[in-house]
Amino acid sequence: MSESTTFPTFKQLELGDREAVHPRIWEYQPDISELTFTNLYLWRSYYRYEWALDEDWLVLLATNREGATFALPPVGSPPRAEVVARLLTYLRDDRDVADPRISRADQRLADELSADDRFVVSEVRDHFDYVYLTEDLAQLSGRKYSAKRNHINQFTRYYRAEYQAITEELVEECLALAEIWCEQRLCEDDLSLQHELSGIEDVLQNFQALELDGGAILIQGKVQAFALGELLDENTAVVHIEKANPEFKGIYPTVTQMYAQRWEDETQFINLEQDLGEPGLRRAKQSYHPEHLAKKFEVKFA
Repeated sequence: MSESTTFPTFKQLELGDREAVHPRIWEYQPDISELTFTNLYLWRSYYRYEWALDEDWLVLLATNREGATFALPPVGSPPRAEVVARLLTYLRDDRDVADPRISRADQRLADELSADDRFVVSEVRDHFDYVYLTEDLAQLSGRKYSAKRNHINQFTRYYRAEYQAITEELVEECLALAEIWCEQRLCEDDLSLQHELSGIEDVLQNFQALELDGGAILIQGKVQAFALGELLDENTAVVHIEKANPEFKGIYPTVTQMYAQRWEDETQFINLEQDLGEPGLRRAKQSYHPEHLAKKFEVKFA
């Protein structure tokens, strides 16, 4: 366990901060995938996340690999216009950020600031989260999912697969599969994939401490696919990680469906996060027919 720090003094995010950070995020009941402790912890080496408390608000900073620093939306009750102004001013004056901004702001914050002429609020389509009805992903019913069902049927016809909830006993095998995934994607040539692998390894090694949920597909007793997620809010699960060995045709839609079935009795929605503007990923996420997109915005001084 670590102690909290008060704005404008920030501290680097670490595992021991979960006890202070997670309850504040959960109380907010977010609808965007960035606002979970697991997501922050997963990407902390890439974004070098820092946090502090400003009165009753949790404030978070990120510095990406290009060295650009920005804030995430302040977590807490409205009104938040003044804490937004303090954050942007701090970035400009104390961190020497030439173009201070809050990134990944949710619809609630955008609505709060819409009538405040101090700010410019802009949609960022590449950051929108894809949100599906849990029942749709779990059942894949109807003509629009016929291609998905065909891939799954092909997989189940050729492979004798078993689905298991991830426990500590499966963590090492999931880690081994993550290494294989990285080799297949040529991680050594892509810094963001290297950071993703590092984050996956870290969250798997701290699976219990993070109170994560997960499911794996085993073929001949060996993990060939896994998904990691948790509750985002009381009615929505978020899937942070989904990895599979593509040598098994149809395994990706199979693990997506099987993990969705795990949530079918508990949630109405599943958030599969954003596409970051990558065309292939956008097509893949759209092919599952989202019920809606959770919009995100950028906030700057006018």
